[in-house]
Amino acid sequence: MDFKNYKFLIFSDLHRYTNPNIKSFFKNLIFNPGFKYTFWMRTTKFMRSKKILFPFYIFCRIILKHLEYKYGISIPYNTDIGYGFYIGHFGNIVVSPYAKIGNNCNINHGVTIGAAYGGKFPGIPIIGDKVYLGPGAKIIGGITIGNNVAIGANCVVTKPIPDNAVVVGVPGKIISYKGSSHYIIRTV
Repeated sequence: MDFKNYKFLIFSDLHRYTNPNIKSFFKNLIFNPGFKYTFWMRTTKFMRSKKILFPFYIFCRIILKHLEYKYGISIPYNTDIGYGFYIGHFGNIVVSPYAKIGNNCNINHGVTIGAAYGGKFPGIPIIGDKVYLGPGAKIIGGITIGNNVAIGANCVVTKPIPDNAVVVGVPGKIISYKGSSHYIIRTV
């Protein structure tokens, strides 16, 4: 990862919270747990890609581990996450390091994105662009969640979901094809 790409990722994440400028950057880095975690996650990944910066990488890993315990967010730095990532509320968020999350996605508290080792869809989830994951949503198995999908609170998704679907319930059922446009704002 080069510095230009790193800078774009940080400011695209910041854009999801507020207008990206230096003042709002420092304000959100200090007071916004979601942005703070995302910043240190992306910084750790950047430092890891530069062998000469290895001591800084260790420092970033320590900070990220501290934030993981403090905020209850477990998203490994090497998870493949697109730009414009937004953590709405922190607490009890668990994401597999092998999951893929698209651009401009929202994650709320209580979300789990994890592997299934058996069953009809073994593997790791792939989440599309502009996906809203409501509080307590669980995405389990080697499934693909399409673009512009809204997954409701406490929904358990274990089957592939097509683009523009709205999914609710346990197990998750599609109730409409209105998509996530009402839930995903300030996209990059």
